[in-house]
Amino acid sequence: MTVRELIDSGLFELINKGDVLDREITKPFCCDLLSIAMGRAPEGCVWVTVMGNMNTLAVAALAGASCLVMAEGMVLDEVALKKAENQGITVMKTELPVFEAAYMVRQRLP
Repeated sequence: MTVRELIDSGLFELINKGDVLDREITKPFCCDLLSIAMGRAPEGCVWVTVMGNMNTLAVAALAGASCLVMAEGMVLDEVALKKAENQGITVMKTELPVFEAAYMVRQRLP
């Protein structure tokens, strides 16, 4: 599944459409500690988190995440949203808990 296919699935609300929509999604990744995510987020993952600040986007870019899903109804703060727009990072949101959102992604992967 690509980022575009995840967007088109309607599972999550699109907050920012990034620049690389044809990127393959490898797996979901759940983590709310940036230091852990920086070292353990797999390349191409959908990172599901409740952390909506600028540092989250920096870690997502560094780790090579395909996109972010903000869970539990969390949103990016204004500075982070601007950074997502400037860096072309796809960000979606959901009211679902972190695990359930990740599970929804996993069910759609081969």
